[in-house]
Amino acid sequence: SGSAGMDLATTESVTLEKSEVKVVATGVWGLLGGNKSALLIGRSSTTLQGLFVLPGVIDADYQGEIKIMVWTPMPPCFVPAGSHIAQLVIFNNQPSLAAVKTRGSSGFGSTGVPQVFWAQRVSNSRPTLSCRLEWGNPLQTIELSGIIDTGADVTVIS
Repeated sequence: SGSAGMDLATTESVTLEKSEVKVVATGVWGLLGGNKSALLIGRSSTTLQGLFVLPGVIDADYQGEIKIMVWTPMPPCFVPAGSHIAQLVIFNNQPSLAAVKTRGSSGFGSTGVPQVFWAQRVSNSRPTLSCRLEWGNPLQTIELSGIIDTGADVTVIS
């Protein structure tokens, strides 16, 4: 038919009890074949129900089970097994200039070590951070609290 994507359904029921990301099995496995990759996205009807599918790329050489990352801002949220919540939009894979690496069935982090970055909730006031500095022998300690984003390029604590 005229659909841009292929629907993916869940193979298991899942309950999102917190506002956190869950990974849901589909029972669909790579290889996509023919040098094809895919973009995994949510169906619009899924989003309207308050369930968000986090997008992902399925590489042409991925051989593992294709899984769906889901999240809801208003838990609890129950997703029954067999729910068509996502779709794969297939596209032609572009040749990579990077070194060739066989991925096999590794997913979710197969391209490198995860990196963690500090984030601050956005509010009407400037973000602040408390910090404890320790030095010397005998040990000395000082607690500092300050504005992180002062609008300046550099913050100096003295």
